[in-house]
Amino acid sequence: MTATIVGAQLGDEGKGGVVDLFGDAADVVARYQGGDNAGHTVVHAGEEFKLSLVPSGAVRGHVGVLGNGCVINPRTLFDELDTLRDRGIDPDVRVAERAHVILPYHRQLDGIEEAAKEGDDLAAGTTGRGIGPTYEDKAGRRGVRVGDLLDPETLRRRLEYVVPQKAALYREVYAESPGAAFDVEALHEEFAAYGRRLQSEDMTVDAGSFLRTAVADGATVMLEGAQGTSLDIDHGVYPYVTSSNPTAGSAATGTGLPPSTVADGEIVGVVKAYLSRVGPGPMPTELDGDLAATIRDRGGEFGTVTGRPRRVGWLDVPMLRHARDTNGFTGFVLNHVDVLAGLDEVAVAHAYTLGGETVETMPTTTERWGECEPVYRWFDGWPAVDWAAVAAEGYDALPANARRFIEYLEAELEVAAIAVGVGPDRELTVVRDHPLDA
Repeated sequence: MTATIVGAQLGDEGKGGVVDLFGDAADVVARYQGGDNAGHTVVHAGEEFKLSLVPSGAVRGHVGVLGNGCVINPRTLFDELDTLRDRGIDPDVRVAERAHVILPYHRQLDGIEEAAKEGDDLAAGTTGRGIGPTYEDKAGRRGVRVGDLLDPETLRRRLEYVVPQKAALYREVYAESPGAAFDVEALHEEFAAYGRRLQSEDMTVDAGSFLRTAVADGATVMLEGAQGTSLDIDHGVYPYVTSSNPTAGSAATGTGLPPSTVADGEIVGVVKAYLSRVGPGPMPTELDGDLAATIRDRGGEFGTVTGRPRRVGWLDVPMLRHARDTNGFTGFVLNHVDVLAGLDEVAVAHAYTLGGETVETMPTTTERWGECEPVYRWFDGWPAVDWAAVAAEGYDALPANARRFIEYLEAELEVAAIAVGVGPDRELTVVRDHPLDA
């Protein structure tokens, strides 16, 4: 059995906490795309763990798999593993041999390209972690894969082919002098050593075979996406998107599981009770002033990876309809209901007006989305209460106005809210249905 966890908005919806919450019933937790640009925070036994590459479930002792759709920075991977071990956690993480490797020159090129775009409409607000350039090399058939790190001669051939191209680009296009990040010998020495460590710790797998065998043997597998649907390179607000596909279809291509296996399982959308995003691009429901500052501070809306303050806005229901239709949600989790407590009124964009017409889902182009004016529905606010008591007592203990807000979303999305997050700890969640219950 599988359950796929997908961000329904612009990332930062609390997917890591959802995987942490439901992951106890999973034997394996697999990430299917993204890299160390995708921060997620897990709170365990009162202790906070900020991870950017290690799958969330690894904190609780489940097998974690980084699938072939991921891009892997070995420096980050081993830094996170060593930090977790220093804190008394010994995670079991497997890495797909078909996954591509982020090399230092990818980060150099990412940073300088984004700097060159600064102030331009095409700037995507990347984290500078080399994600985009690595996926570019993957598509250009000049990438280095995890399996290449295990064979020093293959690794050398790959580097000798690609590094001169990257150095020439850095020198001729950006007029910068290539340094150690473009040194074939230094790169070979460092990354061959990572290959030896991967082998010595028996970390590499054929992810598809590993996961298919697990499912065939009756294991429960949770599939974890990074970022959110509207950051999907095909289905998001291009060009202000990530370089991969966070949507549920990528759970198959990014792991090697058959699409039928993913479709037979649950597909859970994770929704924040308001909207947030890091970086540029349109945001029709964006708030400013004191209200935005209040929501940002209460919700801790600062990037896990970058530390940048997130932009915040009212919940965008046309965005959620788009996410539902793109992913095929069987249920959703609504997080951060507590953050909006105490407001006199809470709004959602029920629809847009565009060119004098009412529109109920996102337009196909980002420019048209930027022209949309939200049509708001207003809900009476709900009080701050003892959220721990609410989580213990169940859904009916939620304030009545919060339940009305949730039930409106259920009606609009035509799927049930299987859980409601009312605080940062996983214990502060009202669970109504479990996606991995047989």
